[in-house]
Amino acid sequence: MHNPGSATPDRFAAQERFADGAQFIGGRLTKGTSGRTHAVVDPASGQEVLTYELAGAADVDAAVAAAREAFPGWAGATPGERSDALHRFAAVLADRAEDFARAESLQCGKPLKLTREFDVPGTIDNTSFFAGAARHLQGQSAGEYSGDHTSYVRREPIGVVGSIAPWNYPLQMAAWKILPAIAAGNTIVLKPAEITPLTSLLFAQAATDAGIPDGVVNIVTGTGQEAGERLVGHPDVAMTSFTGSTAVGKRVAEIATATVKRLHLELGGKAPFLVFDDADLEAAVHGAVAGALINTGQDCTAATRAYVQRPLYEAFVERTAALMETVRLGDPFAPGTDLGPLISHVQRDRVAGFVDRARAYARVVTGGEAPGEELAKGAYYKPTLVADAAQDSEIVQSEIFGPVLVVLPFDSDDEGLRLANDTPYGLAASAWSRDVYRANRATREIKAGCVWVNDHIPIISEMPHGGYKASGFGKDMSSYSFEEYTQIKHVMFDNTAIARKDWHRTIFGDR
Repeated sequence: MHNPGSATPDRFAAQERFADGAQFIGGRLTKGTSGRTHAVVDPASGQEVLTYELAGAADVDAAVAAAREAFPGWAGATPGERSDALHRFAAVLADRAEDFARAESLQCGKPLKLTREFDVPGTIDNTSFFAGAARHLQGQSAGEYSGDHTSYVRREPIGVVGSIAPWNYPLQMAAWKILPAIAAGNTIVLKPAEITPLTSLLFAQAATDAGIPDGVVNIVTGTGQEAGERLVGHPDVAMTSFTGSTAVGKRVAEIATATVKRLHLELGGKAPFLVFDDADLEAAVHGAVAGALINTGQDCTAATRAYVQRPLYEAFVERTAALMETVRLGDPFAPGTDLGPLISHVQRDRVAGFVDRARAYARVVTGGEAPGEELAKGAYYKPTLVADAAQDSEIVQSEIFGPVLVVLPFDSDDEGLRLANDTPYGLAASAWSRDVYRANRATREIKAGCVWVNDHIPIISEMPHGGYKASGFGKDMSSYSFEEYTQIKHVMFDNTAIARKDWHRTIFGDR
């Protein structure tokens, strides 16, 4: 294990970088006006790395005003102009990749190898994708569907988008909110989680440096109750996109509904990992450990419920526990670290509570505790495998958001698929089988927005991400995301030049 050292410049000098404030409004950093401060804490060491002034209602109003002012010019830009700006944006991000990786690792506790190889390159790729997609915002081709008229469909930007992003993937979630919105010609105000604002601010600054006009991308860093609710309820915000817990998503929906806003929600998950008895056991074990522990399990698509057909069950439990025990906890910036801390001690204690309560009804096979003194200052928790819990138990049904995998056996295929669907959530799932017919059945019958076969977690910019049931609705990434960020307008031209049309006689006069 590696002990996190003191915050040094090679980690990321957050206080120096954001000396002008942690709000980004109208193309510049500025200080919040709420009268309250907040500290960003490195969860690996417990050290404060940035103290800043929180946004208040006035800052939200200023950001929305800047976005509203910028909207006509940006919406009026050609698709090619927006595309060129996004290509420049991707190039700026690539030049600053290491900066982004270190900032993300510092504020989240992610191992540097994860931010360098997953978060940052994924975000750059997403930016490049939307640079291309900006040129393909097309409606239906023109046609004479009534015989007497030519119809076509326009896609138009909605206006000012107000989005809220979570703390688990601050950079990627900022990108997922901002990129489709601005590629479609909207302007945006994003509220990142107040505990992880660093990379959202860097992202907005990079957009400005790439030549995207001031006011197109704005960041307000404040609390959900003050800044978040003001943003969602703002009368000049036409659409809201929220990623976070289902409970908070319900509150966002209440506020958005009051002003009849377009709404996109990506909420919680409890992904099943369904292993049939003909699966490649070694592949499934490796996939389960990676899928359960990515981002220290703080991932709404993480593998959380492994259902293993009974002939493979005991071997799966034994081998998964053994592989989990090889995972190296330590300083996110140290070479060799596999797993960093949870986002905070509060979150670590919440995860521990789930596991501790489960001891009364299930078997903790490995983990189930914080590591020793060497990592005591950080919010670390050992990779944990829990077996033999009941399907209706808390640890199976509730979203834990930590490095905890629960394993349950099943007998028939019908039972396995029923158990996989037996939670309120439906964001992601995976099925493991060498039988194409068996796997294909699983992809049809599992109610989730993404179903992987013989893998778990990979995402790509070209494909959509979003859930079923209590996991929300709407899509991030891919061209499907434009459905959230555009208005569809039907335009219809009369082709007859006839003043007294036959259909008028259904309203007045006689034929």
